[in-house]
Amino acid sequence: MYILPMPREMDIKEGQFVLTYSSKIVIKTEYSEKIFYYGKLLQSDLEKHLGYSLKLFRGLESNGDIVIGMSQELAEEEYLLEIMEQGILLTGGSEKGILYGIQTLRQIVSQKGGVLPYCIIRDYPAITNRGVYHDITRGRIPSLESLKRLADKLSYYKLNQLQLYVEHSYLFKDYSEIWRDDTPLTGEEIMELDAYCARLGIELVPSLSTFGHLYKALRSKSYERLCECPEEDREEFSFFNRMAHHTLDVSNEESLAFSKNMIGEFLPLFSSKQFNICADETFDLGKGKSKPLADKVGIQEMYLTYVKKLCEYVIELGSRPMFWGDVIAGFPKAIKELPEEVICLNWGYSSEQSEMETKALYQAGAVQYVCPGVGGWNQFINLHENCYENIKRMCTYAHRYEVLGVLNTDWGDFGHINHPEFSIPGIIYGASFSWNDKILDYNEINRQISRLEYEDTSESFVSLTGEAAKQMYFDWREVVVYKEFGKTEFVDQDRLAKAEEKNKSLQLIKSELYKKLICLDKEKRRLIKPYLVAIDGMAVWNEIGAFICCNEYGMNSSLWKAPEILAGELESWFMNFKEIWRTCSKESELYRLQEVINWYGDFLRDRKAK
Repeated sequence: MYILPMPREMDIKEGQFVLTYSSKIVIKTEYSEKIFYYGKLLQSDLEKHLGYSLKLFRGLESNGDIVIGMSQELAEEEYLLEIMEQGILLTGGSEKGILYGIQTLRQIVSQKGGVLPYCIIRDYPAITNRGVYHDITRGRIPSLESLKRLADKLSYYKLNQLQLYVEHSYLFKDYSEIWRDDTPLTGEEIMELDAYCARLGIELVPSLSTFGHLYKALRSKSYERLCECPEEDREEFSFFNRMAHHTLDVSNEESLAFSKNMIGEFLPLFSSKQFNICADETFDLGKGKSKPLADKVGIQEMYLTYVKKLCEYVIELGSRPMFWGDVIAGFPKAIKELPEEVICLNWGYSSEQSEMETKALYQAGAVQYVCPGVGGWNQFINLHENCYENIKRMCTYAHRYEVLGVLNTDWGDFGHINHPEFSIPGIIYGASFSWNDKILDYNEINRQISRLEYEDTSESFVSLTGEAAKQMYFDWREVVVYKEFGKTEFVDQDRLAKAEEKNKSLQLIKSELYKKLICLDKEKRRLIKPYLVAIDGMAVWNEIGAFICCNEYGMNSSLWKAPEILAGELESWFMNFKEIWRTCSKESELYRLQEVINWYGDFLRDRKAK
């Protein structure tokens, strides 16, 4: 029997309790809307797995019932779940504890049905804030329904925070130039999601770029005057350059007013009393319009002064500010110059991520989150093994240095090519390892996720998809860079020699996925097609990479195909990709991905003509 995150204490005893159709769910604690909702959540899940529904009741219980209560002897987020001969007793230290206990019971029922082992489980989290940071700006803007499904998943694995990365993907009242060619979230959608998250014990924290990463804003006619290096932002659109430029000119007083206006409009949509100003990767700071100021006071001082002003404004509005810590990690002692309420979001995504930054910020007295990543950006399928190692390390540092939170990031660089649901294994790694310091090894946690999340009786689904992720030769980042710059690092004969084996592996994995259909829960089988389409995309891009090496650089590969055939396969594949995109995302920047496909189709057909 698997439970994720692993409980602190679990004692399984001999004997089994049978949850019959005449059992009831009895609320024995002070009644609240949330506890009623949690009871309904359990009721719905029991009907799904058992085929019959239990009555939800408040009052006296009988033998065989599920009894939900509360005790002041337990910590706020602690729960005690007892499955015994007389019935099931779930006691929480608060509404939060009750919710976590219900999620554990749901996991048990999903595996054992109505015949449950006698057991006693006592559990509570080690780290207060455990969340996910989801990019809704660099390609995909999710539908409201898909965001609600994400919230359901986070709650199921006892995560309690969600942040959405926004640059231009909210429909700001006075900034239509920023979102006019997109399909942004509306205020009503955000408020509805906020309420939905709150019912599931999740704090939806607003996050907004207010310093760096303002590509679309600083390319607009109205606000290009605020750009630090406007000559960079006048160039034709580029996925690569979007990641590298677009910082506000802090020597212009209008820049602060611009940031404050955006914060002032965005913040009231949320019930959270926290606000992430981002302020990361300010690559251009002091290199353009503000260089005279940089020469006078220094880039470090410019950065701190501007971040401090933004933080003070957020505090003035009644919220606690957060910001990304990549810049200040270079001079961590300066954290003392910012308001004491500030939370530093310390990110790092390497599979060999050092503890240096976390330790330095800890020693400097910073209040920090550690922020690993789910390994999906620029990948058709998330790199499970890499993200496992990264998340394991960062969560180990989180426990060691007593951080305030863990925020597991899911970025969408270069158009957000990966299907969002492929990030679920990485999200569960983060949920598990931030809850406590019980670190399961890679193969074991993949088995457990396969069984719990996908109800895969073979317990091999996650390891199979993780193996598929390793088979890229011409990966998405290289696809984009070759289009935009005409050169890349994929031109290597030794690498090319391995491309054929990668495509053979993809075909074998594809065959295994078809076989997995019978092993998965019926509702989970809908994920097979997105994985199959991703694999087909990986294979065709590997062949395009091989064609470029052969045709443009005189190399040899058995993957070579006639360019007109490749062009047709690419365009047919993308039709399937678009169909899957629209099941969970708004149109957003799908058109930019179409432009990449069109460019390669034309590129290949031009080679036929030669």
